[in-house]
Formats: sequence, structure tokens, C-alpha cells
Amino acid sequence: MTDSPVRDGQHDLVMKLQQVAAEAMRRRAAAVPPSHRRTLPLRVGTRGSPLALVQTRAFLTRLTRFCPVLRDMGAFQEHQINTTGDQVLSRRLAEIGGKGLFAKEIHEALLAGRIDFAVHSLKDLETTLPEGLTLACTLKREDARDVLLLHPSLRQAARNIVANGGDPLDVLPENATIGCASVRRQAQLLHRRPDLRFCLLRGNVQTRLDKLAGGACDATMLALAGLRRLGMEDRADVVLDPAEMVPASGQGIVGVTVRSSDIELRELLSAIEDPEARAVATAERALLAVLDGSCRTPIGGYARLRPRENNQKVGFGALAGMELVLTGLVAREDGSFFLKREISGTPLDAQRLGEELGASLRKDSPDDIFVDSDNS
Repeated sequence: MTDSPVRDGQHDLVMKLQQVAAEAMRRRAAAVPPSHRRTLPLRVGTRGSPLALVQTRAFLTRLTRFCPVLRDMGAFQEHQINTTGDQVLSRRLAEIGGKGLFAKEIHEALLAGRIDFAVHSLKDLETTLPEGLTLACTLKREDARDVLLLHPSLRQAARNIVANGGDPLDVLPENATIGCASVRRQAQLLHRRPDLRFCLLRGNVQTRLDKLAGGACDATMLALAGLRRLGMEDRADVVLDPAEMVPASGQGIVGVTVRSSDIELRELLSAIEDPEARAVATAERALLAVLDGSCRTPIGGYARLRPRENNQKVGFGALAGMELVLTGLVAREDGSFFLKREISGTPLDAQRLGEELGASLRKDSPDDIFVDSDNS
């Protein structure tokens, strides 16, 4: 992200950010006793993985680019926090407490006041945030698609298959072993390719690539968004369309959490929020909430916006002429049950659309699929 000159259309945003920052400092100086005033820099909590740090620094660059007064003040200080999800790599998240383990220690620090806000990959956030915290900001979504990364010995054959318009999964030889920790990805692959085998593969991007190159498996899967943010998009051998592999809810979106009571920071962050990301994230997380959203049940949720027919506008703002389309998926881990549905409506109805689709999927899925998550 570069510090390019601010365009005319961004002038209002710049002014709002500067006004909010100045007002926040004025309020604290006027209303808080000197011994209890929160001093700059504001502390930003993040995981310590390379991807998490890239996302956090890109977010801070965006925030300070639009509000030079914050940059000039050195207003932010990065705090890396080692989470349980990063510490325990030998077991699936579902076995040690769920995907919220990537945020548990960060949110504990936020609630305790040791940090002022936290930056996350939205797909790693628990569906229901701890009491006292709120999702204050969602940033523009990066490409949400999943990708296959192949062992070097398979790459040339894969290029030939893809170039000739073949089925993307044909790049995987019969009985290939896939390094994977996601039941969502596993279920969708097995639904189409029951011959595939799976082994647990967790860790940061480079760790997984090293294990793949070392022969731990024939292929693995990652989110294209992460590869792009790390400048490693060229490592993706096959990009899978969302129609073939439904992404995880929130995949490709960076979210920022703060204390619900911190009005100044909430106002500051809302000024740089991407309205499209908020709309699709709202729909996807509402779907996940109805389905319970544990790591034990394969669940996919992917919303996108498209222009409404005849350019019809509903409501006001940047999304008035758009229609929100939400795809939801529920499956068994072995792919033997697979239910995928779609719903559409206005972005204003994102919450309702997610809840409605989630209820429909849950109603028509076998009860045993949700047993583990209901009892967790």
C-alpha cells in the first residue's frame, strides 16, 4: 500500500478521520483524570504469524494514510500475541477448542486493557464475540477463493490439464494424499473425489509449503487471499471457483475488534470500513451463527454483490444498486452428505438472509451432523 496523494473523492473521509482523532484526544484530556488518561501510542494486538503481521501493518498504513495527524504522532504500537491456535499444531482446532483459539488470548488482552484494538483474519473469529467486545471495522475483501498447491512432481501435468480445460480436481492423482486441517475443504473434496486421502497439516504458509515440498503430502490447500497478501500468489497451482469449493465465512476479510465502550475508536474505525465487506461479512456470519459454526461441522458461507436488474436501487448509499447473493454449505466430513443452497436479496437484509439460509440448511440436514457442536 503506497502513500499516494488523496483523491478528491476521499477528502470527506480524511476530514472525518482528523476530526474524530482530534475530538477523541480532546474528550480524554477534558474528561479523564490525568493519572488515568490513555496515552499514545494506541496498542494494536495481532498474532505473530507472517500473514497476520502483513495484514496488521497494511491496516495501520491505510488508517494513517487517510489521517496524517495519527501518522505524525506515532499513534500506534504493534503488540504480537502468541495464541493457543498457533501453539498447538499437532491437533485439529476442533479437538482443542475451536477456531476462536486464534483470538482467545488477543481478546483477553483487549478486555483487560493491555491493548486498545486487535486485527484478525475474520474467518478466525468466533461467531459470537466475548461480551464487551465488538467488530468495529471490516476492510475490503481480498480474493476469497481457495487454491490447490501441488508437490513439484505434479505441477507440469496440472498445468496441462488446466490449460486444456479439464476438471481442476483431475490434477490430483488417484489416492493422492492431501495435507489439510479444514473439515470444510476435506468434505467438499471427498464429495467429488472419494478416493482422496487426508493427513493433518497446520502451521503458517511457509511451514505448509516446506512440508509439501518435503513430500509430507501430494497437495495442500490455502486461501488465495493469504498468498496474495504475502506476495506468493505464484505458488497457487490451481485456483478453485467458489462454485466448486465454497469458501469459509469471512475468508479474505480483515476485521478489527475493540471494546464496545470505546466510542472514539469505534468512530475512527468506522470511517475506513468497506461497506461491501461489512454487508457480505454480516450475511456470512449470520449464516454461521444459525448453523452453530463450530470447527467440527463442515460449513461454507460465501456472499458476493452483483448489480441489480435494470439498475434498480433499493435504499441509499454505495450499495443501493446491488444485490447480495449468499451461498451456504453443510456437509459431513467424509462427503457422504452434501447440501448447498443459495439465497439473494438486498444488502440491507444481509443479517436476515444469512439467518434464513442457515435455518433452511439446518432444517434439511441430518441431526447427527450438529451433535458435536450442540454439545460443545
